[in-house]
Amino acid sequence: MNKPNSSLAQQIAQAAKTLQHERTRHMPQSVTVVQSDGTLVITLHGALSEAEMALARSHEGAAKVQEFHRQLFANSVEPLQQEIKRITGVAVRKAAAEVETSTGTVVHAFTTGTMVQVFLLARGMPANKWSESESGVA
Repeated sequence: MNKPNSSLAQQIAQAAKTLQHERTRHMPQSVTVVQSDGTLVITLHGALSEAEMALARSHEGAAKVQEFHRQLFANSVEPLQQEIKRITGVAVRKAAAEVETSTGTVVHAFTTGTMVQVFLLARGMPANKWSESESGVA
């Protein structure tokens, strides 16, 4: 599953993508992994199937898709937690998932009791725009 020169983030992204496909038979379009101060956030872009996106067009359907993915995550998160520990050498203490039905994005958050706020920007930002001193950590 790992490429010899892959970063930890790339290895975790590949593991998350593979496990999501095994669970749902739908391959996410892309995966983003970010880690800061013991909080790991995995964002699976385009993770919902066309049928789920169609169902999510109504308020009731969106609620069903969100609940389905929360339950799916809760019932199948163990292999991903094991992969994160294998890749990083650090155990996962807590995990949660959130689904953004309008974009088909699924967010997995592995935290140490910290509140995680996730904002999906209208467009991507170049990696060189971010640095430790500009990260907004207080």
